[in-house]
Amino acid sequence: MTYSRTLFLCLAAAIQANAEISFNRDVRPILSENCFACHGFDPKHREGDLRLDNFEGATADRDGSRGIVPHDLSKSDAWQRIISTDKDELMPPPKSHKPALSAKQRDIIKTWIEQGAKYERHWSFEPPKRQPDGSIDHFIQKRLEEEKLKPSPEAEAATLIRRVSLDLTGLPPTPADLSDLSSWSHKKYEALVDRLLASQHYGERWGRWWLDQARYADSNGYSIDAPRQIWKYRDWVIDALNRDMPFDQFTIEQLAGDLLPKATEAQKIATGFHRNTQINQEGGIDKEQFRIDSVFDRVATTGTVWLGLSIGCAQCHDHKFDPIEQKEYYRMFAFFNNQDEPTLKVYDPKADIVGMTAEFREIDAKLKAAVKKRYAEIAAWEKGLTPEFKKRLAADVQKAVAKPLAKRSLADHLAMFGIIAPPSDPIRILNDRYKELDALLNQGTTTMIMAELPKPRKTTVFIKGDFTRPADEVTPGTLKVLHSLRSAGPQPNRLDLARWIVSPQNPLTARVMVNRVWQQYFGRGLVETENDFGMQGTAPSHPELLDWLATELLAKKWSLKDLHRLIVTSKTYRQSSANRPDLIEKDPQNVLLARQTRLRLDAEVVRDVCLSASGLLSPKLGGPPVYPPIPEGVMGVGQVKRIWTVSKGADKYRRGLYTFIYRASPPPSLTVFDAPEGFSSCTRRIRSNTPLQALTLMNDSGFFEFAQALEKIIQKEGLETAFKRCTSRVPKSDELAVLKKLDSLNAARTLLNLDETVTRE
Repeated sequence: MTYSRTLFLCLAAAIQANAEISFNRDVRPILSENCFACHGFDPKHREGDLRLDNFEGATADRDGSRGIVPHDLSKSDAWQRIISTDKDELMPPPKSHKPALSAKQRDIIKTWIEQGAKYERHWSFEPPKRQPDGSIDHFIQKRLEEEKLKPSPEAEAATLIRRVSLDLTGLPPTPADLSDLSSWSHKKYEALVDRLLASQHYGERWGRWWLDQARYADSNGYSIDAPRQIWKYRDWVIDALNRDMPFDQFTIEQLAGDLLPKATEAQKIATGFHRNTQINQEGGIDKEQFRIDSVFDRVATTGTVWLGLSIGCAQCHDHKFDPIEQKEYYRMFAFFNNQDEPTLKVYDPKADIVGMTAEFREIDAKLKAAVKKRYAEIAAWEKGLTPEFKKRLAADVQKAVAKPLAKRSLADHLAMFGIIAPPSDPIRILNDRYKELDALLNQGTTTMIMAELPKPRKTTVFIKGDFTRPADEVTPGTLKVLHSLRSAGPQPNRLDLARWIVSPQNPLTARVMVNRVWQQYFGRGLVETENDFGMQGTAPSHPELLDWLATELLAKKWSLKDLHRLIVTSKTYRQSSANRPDLIEKDPQNVLLARQTRLRLDAEVVRDVCLSASGLLSPKLGGPPVYPPIPEGVMGVGQVKRIWTVSKGADKYRRGLYTFIYRASPPPSLTVFDAPEGFSSCTRRIRSNTPLQALTLMNDSGFFEFAQALEKIIQKEGLETAFKRCTSRVPKSDELAVLKKLDSLNAARTLLNLDETVTRE
């Protein structure tokens, strides 16, 4: 029996007892699933002029008939259509391919109308209600008692230490953490939590969580997918989280740091959040089209990340389910339509200048030799140039053509090859890396930021979302369904928007954030649809707890570290993850949280755990992205074959967070474990289970090198030590017996491939 079936039986029992029907809890899910597409918020697609998503529309007189008449089933047109036996009258109609309402669903609607058809505002648009005497365990235990279930016992000390270490830092515990568990106590656990929250690795672990939502990657995307420099934004995120920057300030600096008074370099770097959009560098494109596409992305991402609403659905028409008009969408669009997209020059003292200089000289020599061999191609191309075509060439190419061959520099020749050769040409591939190194060494590190234009662009509604079909002009504004916007100037800007988003009056932001943090710890949010708090989203499994956490975040002045501490010190979090026969029957999806949830580690953490177990992990924080070993041929799968120069020394063993990510061809060892590519905001990673994952852990060149390092530990310190480094526990005798049958290298490969190694218990 599934959780939903259990809940439905409870509802049916309540109906039989003539209990009060709740619109949000009982009725809205039925109407949202079956009726709102044709009888909801969007007037352009509304059938029969009947609106069922609010009381006024449902009870309005329509030429003598009303969809719903409170207390009167016989006069309620919607009810008569629901129970009709005439296929032409039945609702939902057969052409909608939706089944007729079940008997239990009809009972709910029937009882609701009889009780007066009371509507409620959607729960997520109402302010969270503060419960002064609440706690995580209070709300969870209360619900378990209602379902006649008991919580699980606390996990064993070693399991709990490994769990909280992985959750807070993305790294397994050290041998010292596991050395003496005989006097383990809650006081020691709390001390461990405080130490982990103070670790610099906390910012790396939770920085990756945020970068998923920021759709971060190190390349421009689209078919050319050229490298970009924006890693300073990544480092800003890590630093901000390590400093426990209040989440409201964290938000404001990313959305509008450049607009703050006397904006610092760091606050400008923070605006890289919305520079993580793709950039199309193909020839012949309409640049305005792709600029507009970037703004579309920024509106949708802002709505998803902070508000948990599918605002992007109103790009072409009024939202079909949520109270978001198309005009409101373009008023949000106007906030992000008034920016320039510059780069900011910054300098990083941590860069490997020696190594990059050597590589730069090597590529410089290769380019000069390659160009020299192909002078004939340039000469042939020049012969075919007409005066008219020369005038259309870029300025740098015109200057190069005007020079005699002997006086042309390497830059001149490369400019011409940019016209002659396709992106996949070896010279252009080398040139991409040459320019990247030249920028790092000779021009300083740059990062992509936002900057407000002195004169705002005109913003209009686009008919059907088509930027070539402008309609009514609009000014910046927010959603009517939420609180009002305050502006410090004559026209609202991004800073006003950012402050509106984190206003204590906003019923969504705090809920969305605590729900997304909760999801990381338990595998699902209290609201399962973590990116949709609208009408089509799921209702909270524990609404009182969600509101208590949201108000607690505000009470703690938006401190994420306090939120983490609150969750990981709760009894609910500390439970064993072992399944139980009673839970398999009553709560197989663990919605009620009578136990913890076993979670496969994120892709980067899989790498980090194996690096740590093998003793190779470099603890270096921040800096330019690195290039660990990847399978041969990976850089050839995209339209343009890229150079991947494997990092040397400690950089080869950096955490997965720092690996260079090409959107079009990300490292397979990350992709196979479900890491996002950065094309769009990712608010929840999927967790697949495929044979490719085992094959990667066994045979990928990087993981094979980790196994070789772990083999040396086995030879020097024994199998028990290696086993404990991978799983944080002592092996059982039968487990050791199996491992001893293998040679030391294959024993190491097996240990790194254990389900327990790549799973958080």
